[in-house]
Amino acid sequence: MVKLHNWRHFRRVPVSILSNEIDVLDARLISLLYAEPRIGVLECSRRLGVARGTVQARLDRLAARGVIRGHGPDVDPAALGYAVTAFVTLEIRQRFGHDPVSAHLSDIPEVLEVHTITGSGDLLCRMVARSNADLQRVIDRVMSFEGILRSSTIIALASQIPYRVLPLVAAAAADDR
Repeated sequence: MVKLHNWRHFRRVPVSILSNEIDVLDARLISLLYAEPRIGVLECSRRLGVARGTVQARLDRLAARGVIRGHGPDVDPAALGYAVTAFVTLEIRQRFGHDPVSAHLSDIPEVLEVHTITGSGDLLCRMVARSNADLQRVIDRVMSFEGILRSSTIIALASQIPYRVLPLVAAAAADDR
């Protein structure tokens, strides 16, 4: 269950459409939507104590700025039968570049996300598989692309802190900048 924060102690920060800042109302709205993604705009306005138009305008602005990127369901790969999570660092052939490799990776459903990184590799991938043997199949498919030189795989044993954003939202709303 998502903990709703007590927002009363945060200082109100002015919001500009050109700014990356959010204020306490934005943070409360995001927190409410995170806790109850199927809630409607009218119910949000009631719970937040503001007009429906205010909530809709805030949502539109947050979406336009890319703060809110979607309203879809949060899907657990393990519940779909993909119990193994792995983080794979890829080293790519520089003459290929990142774009063709990323296009190849995007065709593999088990590859959930890919980031360009610094350090010993070029790309960091989060991927899932049904089992360790299935993970080998996924890695073999990843490595079948000529633009990938080598990989290094780390298998996640447990998720100590799952993906979260609400503490970051609270910090952004409280930031004095």
